[in-house]
Amino acid sequence: MGSKKIETENMEMTERPTFYLTDVFGERKYSGNTLATFVDAGELSDQEMQAIARELNLSETTFVLSRQARDGGYDVRIFTPASEVDFAGHPTLGTAFIIRKHVIKRNVPIVTLNLKAGRVPVSFHDGDEGPLWMKQIPPVFGSVLPGASLAGVLGLNPADIDPRWPVEEVSTGLPHIIVPLVGLDALRRIKVDAGAYETLIRTTWAKAVLAFCPEGRSAGEGMSVRVFPICYGIPEDPATGSGNGCLAAYLVRNRVLGETSVEVTVGQGHEMGRPSRLFLRALEREGAYEIHVGGRVLPVAEGRWS
Repeated sequence: MGSKKIETENMEMTERPTFYLTDVFGERKYSGNTLATFVDAGELSDQEMQAIARELNLSETTFVLSRQARDGGYDVRIFTPASEVDFAGHPTLGTAFIIRKHVIKRNVPIVTLNLKAGRVPVSFHDGDEGPLWMKQIPPVFGSVLPGASLAGVLGLNPADIDPRWPVEEVSTGLPHIIVPLVGLDALRRIKVDAGAYETLIRTTWAKAVLAFCPEGRSAGEGMSVRVFPICYGIPEDPATGSGNGCLAAYLVRNRVLGETSVEVTVGQGHEMGRPSRLFLRALEREGAYEIHVGGRVLPVAEGRWS
């Protein structure tokens, strides 16, 4: 990627910090969800951060505000092309990877991010090659929504919604509407109705929609997922750590797999040509939840923004 200059109506950027591209939740380079991370970004204004995120047009772009830790964590902000968000999963893993490699420059076992949603620790168990794991904040459960309305939003038939489980709002930092489908065929047939989606989110707490089914696309996967965070400027996301954290909480709350604990591998992004693999671990005990989402981070490129 070459150097860029962004000009807006009231702003022209001068030379900017180093940035790094990573593919998160991929099994190989050029799969998963691409992330841009800027270090030494404390001098950028809110408007400049948003302009950069819009220019790159990735699902998210992150900004590490300082190389100095604060209260044991690193201050990080996350922007989609349309707005800032309090939390997102693949940006959390990818940014922790970059901080460890290019800021701390030592193989520490844990990197903690200070996000708007709270402090999120990311652990490294197998060096740079193995999956990273984030412990997400405890889930909050919202409303149960009518399945027929979500079928309309997703361009599906009401019979494609699995009646055994609720359509439910869940957040582990970024709210999602969790929609259970009867199978992989229904998941593949999704075609979002933009008008129905806009009507739905006028009255819902959660705005992003996550549809799942208990079938894997690839060997070793127990579930398949598609995520539509359209209001954030992302028509479909190839790998969504925040949404899959919500899914993990949903699975144990509703005993979808028959247990109060879950360990499952999820496939996402296949319909977009960006196959992704996410690892979920969740436990519910007497109303207390532990939610962990893991995945690999692969370095792609680095450069300087100007």
